[in-house]
Amino acid sequence: MERTEIDWKYPEAIVSCEWLNRNLENKNVRLYDCTTFLHYTDNHPSKPYDVESGYKDYLKEHIPGASFLDLQNQISDTESQYKFTFPKVELLRNRFGNLGIGEPYHIILYSTNGLQWATRVWWMIYVLGYTKVSVLNGGLKEWKRRNYNLERRENFYLETAFSSAEKQGFFVGREQTLNSMIDNNCFLINALTSDIHKGESTRYGRPGRIPSSINIPFSDLMDINTHMLKSPKEALATFEKHNITQDSEILNYCGGGIAATLNAFVLRQLGFEKLKVYDNSLSEWAMDKSLPMEID
Repeated sequence: MERTEIDWKYPEAIVSCEWLNRNLENKNVRLYDCTTFLHYTDNHPSKPYDVESGYKDYLKEHIPGASFLDLQNQISDTESQYKFTFPKVELLRNRFGNLGIGEPYHIILYSTNGLQWATRVWWMIYVLGYTKVSVLNGGLKEWKRRNYNLERRENFYLETAFSSAEKQGFFVGREQTLNSMIDNNCFLINALTSDIHKGESTRYGRPGRIPSSINIPFSDLMDINTHMLKSPKEALATFEKHNITQDSEILNYCGGGIAATLNAFVLRQLGFEKLKVYDNSLSEWAMDKSLPMEID
């Protein structure tokens, strides 16, 4: 497949810092800082990382008008043994409404340490059927690079109605992942770093990857220095190297269902529609010895 010029298929789902700076006073725009930090632990497979909310950093500085959204504690299943499990739909719908996410607002999401936290929340909102939601390209890093204003005041939005219909089948569990593993028509994409994929790290317990999966680290899809997405042409080339085509079924996974959402977000922007994310990913898979693992 040769293309000279490629554009994002859904450009409304990505906004630039320039656009946001012009629209900060727009009452129909609601902005959320979704930052979470992972502090990795060594040789503790049942707890590969400690999770820290980005709330303290948010209080120090954030884009004017932004509210803080705590991914783990506000919109994940806090009763799950895994950190970011997708919660029950009705609970999530109510939480979004309470946080001010819903009609008639255009929701903008950003994070300070890469785009993957924003894309995780983007997919959570999108699969519940609300489509007026966008990711800020470059996040806080690009905003600061452009020397736009920052503030310290904490912001909250009034609750609103979140009543859209759920789009089912995007976040999946281990049974569907196991079926996809043996499906020759499905590509499994590991969004983690190459050392984990090859089996050189025991971060998630048993080393390695889900058998038959290929490795496309989420960081390959953005500039790690600027946190800006790679161009559509560069992103498409990354996937085409693995012979992934528009009619391919694709299941993305990572460590806990976060990085994989960035891969899925970019794939959707490139026109790939048959997409899934394994929600608990290797945090669950690697700890279940009945499930197969593969190393180089």
